[in-house]
Amino acid sequence: MTHNDVRLKSRNRFTAVAVSASMLLLLSPFGAGAASAAPAPGTATVPPGNTGKRAAVPAAAAAAPLTNLSHLNFLMDTVPLSPVEGHTTYQLDRIPSAQAPWTYADKKADGSYARIGGGGLDPATGHWSQGAYNADDIARTAVVYLRHWQQTGDAASKEHAFQTLRSLTYLQTTAGPNAGNVVLWQQPDGTLTPSAKPVELPDPSDSAESYWLARTVWALGEGYAAFAGADPAFASFLQQRLQLAVGSLNKQSLAKYGTYDTADGVKVPAWLISGGADASAEAVLGLTAYVKAAPGDRVATQALTRLGEGVAAMSSGSGTQWPFGAILPWNKSRTLWHAWGGMAPAAAATASTVLNQPRLLEAAVKDSAQFTPQLLAAGGPDNAWSPTPGEAQIAYGVDSRVQGLVATAKAAKAPGLLDVAAIAAGWFFGANPSGAPAYNPAAGTAIDGIEPDGRVNPNSGAESTIHALLTMLALDANPELKSKALGITRTVSTHGLSVVEAESGAITGNGTVVKPASAWTGEANISDGAYVALKAGASLSLPLPAADEPRNIYPIINQGIAPAGSTSWTAGKGPLGSTLNGGAGAQGITDAPGILFPFALKRALPAPAAAVVGTTDGDVALDALLVQPQLSTVSVSGAGGQSTLYVSAAPERIERKVNLPAGFHLSQEAFDASGRPVAPGPRQNEADRSGRVAVAPGGFTWVTLARN
Repeated sequence: MTHNDVRLKSRNRFTAVAVSASMLLLLSPFGAGAASAAPAPGTATVPPGNTGKRAAVPAAAAAAPLTNLSHLNFLMDTVPLSPVEGHTTYQLDRIPSAQAPWTYADKKADGSYARIGGGGLDPATGHWSQGAYNADDIARTAVVYLRHWQQTGDAASKEHAFQTLRSLTYLQTTAGPNAGNVVLWQQPDGTLTPSAKPVELPDPSDSAESYWLARTVWALGEGYAAFAGADPAFASFLQQRLQLAVGSLNKQSLAKYGTYDTADGVKVPAWLISGGADASAEAVLGLTAYVKAAPGDRVATQALTRLGEGVAAMSSGSGTQWPFGAILPWNKSRTLWHAWGGMAPAAAATASTVLNQPRLLEAAVKDSAQFTPQLLAAGGPDNAWSPTPGEAQIAYGVDSRVQGLVATAKAAKAPGLLDVAAIAAGWFFGANPSGAPAYNPAAGTAIDGIEPDGRVNPNSGAESTIHALLTMLALDANPELKSKALGITRTVSTHGLSVVEAESGAITGNGTVVKPASAWTGEANISDGAYVALKAGASLSLPLPAADEPRNIYPIINQGIAPAGSTSWTAGKGPLGSTLNGGAGAQGITDAPGILFPFALKRALPAPAAAVVGTTDGDVALDALLVQPQLSTVSVSGAGGQSTLYVSAAPERIERKVNLPAGFHLSQEAFDASGRPVAPGPRQNEADRSGRVAVAPGGFTWVTLARN
């Protein structure tokens, strides 16, 4: 949880440590330029690199398992347990202890790690103001061990899974009005901390449903499926606890099934866990595994169906409307997406096959095939778009993208998504803002985050370790994807969504730059902490970088609820469209009236245009322009060669000319807006040899350089 001003508090402490990084521009389809944002596209020269469709990663590297549990095992500790009112676990009388991972691991000067709890430590009691262990991490640790055991047959992982599930179920309240809910924090001596400091809602932590209840359902569902054949007695216990959790949800969020709240004039599902598609998605992952193993459980199947429906209902936008098909995480904001907890596409895709619900798969496909390529082209898996891209990049967010792409590729029979997954997974091997690996397969450690400027948090806490390992398990289970991902160790350049701040423009008439005390509106962030306020009759001229391609323009307007006229947008003498200054709709459940939103214009900005002008007939607050190339790119390199992903945001097929060095041709794999293959045209061989790249409307094309 690394974002600050969005709706969740971080337990993933970010200690900024400067790391020297030199991003070598080995390949850019648009010529030389900065790694973070390539110059405007044009005819480009592609230097020699790959000598085939994709250069081979050394066989030994591709064959060796990437999943290394050493650091996760180091985080694990024995937790003494004793029965207290409302809390017990499986065979507690026979085994009065269980296992749980410490929350944090701070890297020391000698390269080793110190296990750390949450909050401050009281040396007199040995207690932390939060705790040493937490249900969120215990649940996901259980998932890692369960999947590793199922994938490899490893007996030690089976035992770790057994013990972490026992630890997790001890945290679940079994009696009273909070039965089925889960206490979040636990001390090293086994003492529960229902009310931690700083406070995290709900408080006490088992007084209502929560993210940790959703993750408990995830672990219990996968646990039941794994142990049903190996240990039926333990599986029966897990089933009872999962049913207890589902019963609690049925009394809380799921009791609202079929009802909708209003968020800035739009209907949103009222039955999501803690109001979130993010939390609900993690419960869906567990329920999907459970229902597949126990199809006769009608109550669980109903809960899965309803939660899946709620998650899919948060699908938003399109290829040319923000957020470009993403499943939004929070029903109280229409302009916040975050990578943390971003398992929604994975959950929707996997549930769609068990429930035979095409609508769930449609939502997963839009998120995976349309939004995620745009995310990567905009600079990589940033932790939040609010609505402009920003914040650090973390393992949880990257893993969420990989899991969604892999699950959707399988469910939708969309192999193109695996190329996108390889780029996302390459983040762990060096294709990130730091230019250095974020995961060490020799030790099983994963860094806690990377800032946009490349600074690295070198710590390796439970959450980062868990999600790095979940990605490694996915790669180990998919050898072809693993080979592709290992072959990507550097992001050469990205050319995608960018931001032009309103305050960078020239005001004509009555207008001023405003810097509010806080950039956070309650639903989103004002870009760069400032906006331009214009009165009726005023205009704002915004210069744009040169380009030789059409671009989609999205003015970010802080709309009020009351009508306030409109702003007309032009480029030269040509109209682009207009945006309403007000009329945001009823506030409803959101935390602030009005909405800060990037609105689409009717027409794309023509290629030669170097400025956009907005003229208003009423009061308006202009935050920024989002500028989206109709052809975005991500260029990567490594042992797999030098490749570029071309991503379309255009309504028609795009063809781009690339200059080829002598003795080389292009190898292209084209996919449509669903990630499914596009059949090569009759003149494909000619296009490959002349350097013409073709991209389907809203689709993407993977291009590598091949020797003749």
